[in-house]
Amino acid sequence: MTYIITDECIACGVCEDECPTEAITEGEDIYVIDPELCTECGECADVCPTDAAQQKEE
Repeated sequence: MTYIITDECIACGVCEDECPTEAITEGEDIYVIDPELCTECGECADVCPTDAAQQKEE
């Protein structure tokens, strides 16, 4: 399952720096993950201070 960033995001940018595939970019209010680039590695979830990076429930 790909990852998403929830509304808990505080736009700190830590996840963007950790993403090995550059799937994370700054959105209008929060960061967003491109599902086409996400390899489900979980690096974003490991570093997120607010647990905003979560696996998408399908």
